[in-house]
Amino acid sequence: MFISVVIPLKDEEKNVANLHQELKTVFKKEHLKGEFIFIDDGSSDGTLAELKKLKPIKIIAFRKNFGQTAAMDAGIKASNGDVIITMDGDLQNDPADIPNLLRKLAEGFDVVSGWRKNRKDSFVKNFLSWGADKLRKILIDDQINDSGCSLKAYKAGCFRNVDLYGEMHRFIPAFLKIKGFKIGEIKVNHRPRTAGVTKYNYTRLVKGLLDLVGVWFWRKFSNRPLHLFGFIGMISFVVGSGLLVWMFIERVLLSGSIINRIWPTIGIFMVLMGVQFLVFGLLADILIKIFYQGRKESYYNIEEIIENK
Repeated sequence: MFISVVIPLKDEEKNVANLHQELKTVFKKEHLKGEFIFIDDGSSDGTLAELKKLKPIKIIAFRKNFGQTAAMDAGIKASNGDVIITMDGDLQNDPADIPNLLRKLAEGFDVVSGWRKNRKDSFVKNFLSWGADKLRKILIDDQINDSGCSLKAYKAGCFRNVDLYGEMHRFIPAFLKIKGFKIGEIKVNHRPRTAGVTKYNYTRLVKGLLDLVGVWFWRKFSNRPLHLFGFIGMISFVVGSGLLVWMFIERVLLSGSIINRIWPTIGIFMVLMGVQFLVFGLLADILIKIFYQGRKESYYNIEEIIENK
């Protein structure tokens, strides 16, 4: 089994050498074969220079900062492993947990996610992560406790025809679960940061929440967007039509005045919105079909085909 370790980096010059040495130690002790792929995500310090001193290593250097998800996508696409291990480059993920991930993966899982049960982060970071996890479980229950942990093991086939974007790296297990892959989880060691500065901030939180909504939509309506937009459109159209019918009854049959009432305007607005949502649904349905046909990909995923003769 050949293992690819994919590590996105941004301004981690004081950590890369120690991390690389720890990886080599674990691979030698466990008799593992593989490659170490470090992606320099537009670092402004000496991270790239430090990486060039290390061997063995595969380095991917971005021209500027494109984000952790883009770096992870580039590393995964450059990997040659049967199994792909992803982890952070800040030394908070422990390379000694890699053998445990591999053993759990061998139990029949396609993905094994690390669970930082005893996190060594600040109160604010832990609190924000806790809130985001609660919202994630409501919208997309991927049956793991810590989607934000970068330390994960994947079978290489998980990423066939998969492109990562936005802040999607933390939702990869959820996305793969949608496609029918088996997700497992183990507790992993989490260490305090000893060098460098955390890249987690409120901007990343907002981006992550927006991507969460996107993954929720993909999970529920990736092959039937008309059901969502059409349903909203029908409700709006029916309610708006009901208001207009009631205003007509009041004006014509009951001889009431509707000149200074807002309900006719609301009724017309809701009818028009209903039509618009229906059109949105039809257009989204067409785009989804073009998406799958263009990628030569179906919305379902076959694990195996068995033919007994």
